[in-house]
Amino acid sequence: MAVTARPPAGADPRYLRYKDDLHRVVVDVADLSRIDTWTRDRLRREVHDLARKLAPRGDRTLPPADVDRATEEVVDEVFGLGPLEPLLRDPAVTEILVNAPDQVYVEIGGKLRRTTLAFTDKAHLTRVIQRIAARVGRRVDESSPMVDARLADGSRVNAVLPPLTLDSPVLSIRRFGQAFTADALITRQSATPEILAFLETAIACRVNTLISGGTGAGKTTLLNVLSAYIPRAERLVTIEDAAELQLQQPHVVRMETRSANMEGQGQVTQRDLLRNALRMRPDRIILGEARGPEAVDMLQAMNTGHEGSLTTVHANDTRDALARLELMIGLAGVDLAVAVMRGYIASAFQLLVHVSRLAGGARRITRVSELVGLRKGTTYRVRDIFVFEQTGVVNGQAVGAFKATGYVPKLLARFEAAGRPLADPVFAARALAEVLPVAVEDDEPAPYDVIGGAADAS
Repeated sequence: MAVTARPPAGADPRYLRYKDDLHRVVVDVADLSRIDTWTRDRLRREVHDLARKLAPRGDRTLPPADVDRATEEVVDEVFGLGPLEPLLRDPAVTEILVNAPDQVYVEIGGKLRRTTLAFTDKAHLTRVIQRIAARVGRRVDESSPMVDARLADGSRVNAVLPPLTLDSPVLSIRRFGQAFTADALITRQSATPEILAFLETAIACRVNTLISGGTGAGKTTLLNVLSAYIPRAERLVTIEDAAELQLQQPHVVRMETRSANMEGQGQVTQRDLLRNALRMRPDRIILGEARGPEAVDMLQAMNTGHEGSLTTVHANDTRDALARLELMIGLAGVDLAVAVMRGYIASAFQLLVHVSRLAGGARRITRVSELVGLRKGTTYRVRDIFVFEQTGVVNGQAVGAFKATGYVPKLLARFEAAGRPLADPVFAARALAEVLPVAVEDDEPAPYDVIGGAADAS
């Protein structure tokens, strides 16, 4: 799909003059105190009315199409995000990346491409960034040159201003749009019905789950999908840096961190919110992303009765995800022996799900693993249940197949005890004649006992 853009009008001074006059009239005359209650159609009508009033002193020979285009652009400039508005109205655009006023990239279908859209100059781009921050009660300027925010549709925004960026303000917008469904994951070949049936049962049976993956791999999307399997009668508390989750349950308490004010006061971290959440009688806690000391409190919650909680973590694979949790415990200043720390992690999580963005932009659940416990007190026992095995790249797209490893998870007994039995044939349906080989050698120095097949029955 090609990215569309309005034709540039820079070569027509009459158009630029008319648009500048219209912009000035709108700012001077429009009742800006009421625009928050207006729809886009209402805004367009109001600006059109002002354009007609401007006509006697404007250029009457300007074609009607240019008048309409000037109206749209002024609405975008005054009430929206300027040149980005056409992209925000395009549901196919999943990421918007502005590297400079004349360098606007988008992601469509997992691939980046450059658009013809442009801001007037660096000051114009800065104004748009400041408008975004102001709408969510945050500020961004030379003294506070970084900001995380969100748009009204839930899209995540990150912006960085000079002097932290050397050439220009930089803006990144990650869009989420409508919440994904399990059917959408199957249609996009991100998972199979067997994998989702297993995950649905695990979530319904209150299995603590850790979702790992790289940036843009689809961790939050998967977390949204899995949250749909939580019974609607339960009370959920979500904690995020920038609110992205779109839970469908009726009993949800959403909390978001807060940055420090101009005096450096008033900051509220994920750890603060997590500690407070434990006093709010949650059935489950959903931490958008564990990235620091709050991981300790999350593990404590999972180990003290808040079963069925979920969180995500940036990691390259499941073993790296466990190592990241260990690092976060260290960042919290908690001095634990290695055996105690790993035992704490192993007792908190029972299910590990890794998602990846492959060549060509495809997102896949590449590994579903059971964290069984510890071997010899210090080695994680991780058993792969499902894997995605990539076999190559064709026309720039990764190709491969989902497979069941043949390992029968111990969680099946828990499912049956909870009244949600999942028959073994679910796994046999995907198991091939040759079981995947053991994923780690006996002499591997890393403290991870990861088995890819059914060779180890312990």
